Parts: sequence; structure tokens; C-alpha cells
Amino acid sequence: MGERRAVPGALPGAVPGAVLGLLVVLLTGCQGPPPARDDAAGPWPAATAPAAGTAPSGYGTVFLGLDECSSFGTTSFTEVSCGSERAAARVVARHDGTVHDGPLCPATTDFVLHISEQRPSSDEDGDGAVPRGYACMRSLQPPHPGDPGGGGGPRTIVGDCVYGSGDGEVRETRCDGEGERQPEYRVTEAVMHRSQCPPSTALYVRLGGANPVGCARPV
Repeated sequence: MGERRAVPGALPGAVPGAVLGLLVVLLTGCQGPPPARDDAAGPWPAATAPAAGTAPSGYGTVFLGLDECSSFGTTSFTEVSCGSERAAARVVARHDGTVHDGPLCPATTDFVLHISEQRPSSDEDGDGAVPRGYACMRSLQPPHPGDPGGGGGPRTIVGDCVYGSGDGEVRETRCDGEGERQPEYRVTEAVMHRSQCPPSTALYVRLGGANPVGCARPV
């Protein structure tokens, strides 16, 4: 059975556990709309659909569709059968458009692949187009940087730890202290408004989603 390849972008091999930046609001700061994670930290890896004139022979009607799997590689990602010994990550959500404008990935997503728009002569559904989109990926085996306290993933969630990187920003790090930087704060709650955070809150972290404010305490 043939394979479909995905070419990584600025984060080679999708590097599970990559430490990525998030803006935060200090107790004395102003709160604005949460920034898109890819805008704040640079582009996520890009996935490229089959080239024009190449009939796809993959594992579903959509390239890297929901519940399909990819392998990891140093120069590219390859769509493979989830039963293959080379399968390393599964698509847990798939959306058209861009991460900035589209729905958030599930909370425990490990990394994101961008799908480049192409219009080959033969494509998955026969309409001559592969739309731009993104795939939210979850590794098949641990470690999972997207898990609470895992130190990475495209989202910061309750249970994650961060450290101050200067200029009003924080970055995720592992809560167990095994990361490159020691944790300084842990996100203990996610609420709609800062006023709903407990008095012990020392830092407000922008999370996005239905409860966009993270209440963080010193570790």
C-alpha cells in the first residue's frame, strides 16, 4: 500500500515536548484576547498532500483524517496504517483552515501538523483539491507533552507548569522538574474571568477556549 508524506516546517520531527511560548497577564496587567499559539511561537510543522498527478493510495478519503496515523521522521511525516509498526501518532481532530481561525485542538494534543492547500489532478475525493487545514496529533506511546504537567503541546491547560521568560511572557516546562527549566507556577484552575480566581492566585495565564483565564500559583 502506498504512503502519503507530510513535510515538517520550523519544528523538525514535531519534537514532542517542545517548549513553546504563551503570553500571560500579571495581576496588575490588562487582559486582551488570547493569542494563537502558532503566532506566538512560530509556525507548526506543515503537512504536504500528494503531488499533482499522483493518485493517492492512503488509508482514508482525507489526507491525515480523523483516527489516521503518521510516523515520525527527521525530514518528513508519512501517513501509515495505524496497525503498522511505524505508526507513532494518531489524528485526534482534523479541521480546515488555519489554527489561528479554527477550533482549538483537544486539550491533551501533543503536536499539530499544518496541511498545505494543493490542487492536484487526482486527490482523495476526486474534486481536484486538498483544502488547507491542520491535524491535531496524539502520540501513540508516552511521553505525552500535551498531558497536564508534560511541559509542551499546543495548549496550556490546568495542571501545566510555567516559568517566566521575561517581557511578560511565560513558557511551559515539566512539573516534575525534569525539563530544561524549573517550574515556577502551576495552573490550578481555568475560569471565565480573573475575578473568579482564588485569592492565592499569583499569575493569570491566557488559555483560550470556554474558560480562557488560567489561575496559577507558585510551585
